Amino acid sequence: MTQKLLVGTQAPDFALLDADGTKVSLSDYRGRNVIVYFYPKAATPGCTTEACDFRDNLASLQGKGYDVIGISPDGPEELAKFTGEFALTFPLLSDENHSVALAYGAWGEKLVDGEIVEGLVRSTVVLDGEGTVKLTQYQVSAQGHVQALKEELGV
Repeated sequence: MTQKLLVGTQAPDFALLDADGTKVSLSDYRGRNVIVYFYPKAATPGCTTEACDFRDNLASLQGKGYDVIGISPDGPEELAKFTGEFALTFPLLSDENHSVALAYGAWGEKLVDGEIVEGLVRSTVVLDGEGTVKLTQYQVSAQGHVQALKEELGV
């Protein structure tokens, strides 16, 4: 199992391609709070539920100063299709070699259909404007996650 990030520590910087093939870095968000969420696979039922919840709550999150970034092992092409199909209005980033998921503690063993497999663990990390970890949530459920996160953040 990978090491989870601890509250109060500096989050690892990253630079990944978005759905358009544009490089997006965590450092692009300096000065803003950012919610970085990791999801296993674009356009699957749970991931679609979670992404649409973030989309539907984006205005209230941004109104309280939180940007949202989604990260998955999908390639930019899959992300572009997912973004277009569900009118997602925040960046989805491609972590095909799962190095960022590993660095953030979002890659490891998980239970899928009664079997233990290695893969992306649905996780959320909230960072302040300096890139310091303010909140971590690992092995979250897609259903109701955004609402619970908003309550925890006071949004």
